[in-house]
Amino acid sequence: MKFGFDIDDTLINLREHAFHLYNKKLNQQVGLEHFHALTGIPIHEPFGLTKEEGGQMWHNNREEIYYSACPPFPDAIEVLQELVRRGHEVYYITARPADHCERTKEWLIQAGFPVHKDRFYCGMGDTEKIHIIKKLELDYYFDDKPAVLETLTELPLQVYVKDNSYNKHLEMPRIMMWNELLAILD
Repeated sequence: MKFGFDIDDTLINLREHAFHLYNKKLNQQVGLEHFHALTGIPIHEPFGLTKEEGGQMWHNNREEIYYSACPPFPDAIEVLQELVRRGHEVYYITARPADHCERTKEWLIQAGFPVHKDRFYCGMGDTEKIHIIKKLELDYYFDDKPAVLETLTELPLQVYVKDNSYNKHLEMPRIMMWNELLAILD
């Protein structure tokens, strides 16, 4: 079978990692309860930043956010490794900017994710993901963003939402922890 995965906030805990960095960079102590209460993807509001200031903060710190100690979600690496061991194909489909594609791929490999060079797609907008997913004829796809997930409902594949505070309203199958995926397949 073919499995497709978004990366940020699906396989790795990027926004929470960035939230901790914002606390450090802004010399603030905003508690994680504020992060878990967010109903949108941007994380700037609890820090008192405007949308523009938040966008600038993310842009100025993107290197550190993407490539420092951002943790994978528990069991994500092991579950994807197990999928490959079982003979499945694992594809990564991320909307990270094109100039971050090679470094992102290398970061994933160094973290232990099983990355095949021809199964890594990067540098497209969120709305363009549907074309890649359709072309690949995936059996399963996992993402966190409502805007992406809602475009996939008509495709003949099993779509799962990686649970986050901003996607609770979606009524589709949900992955809370990555070890659940192997149980679903078994």
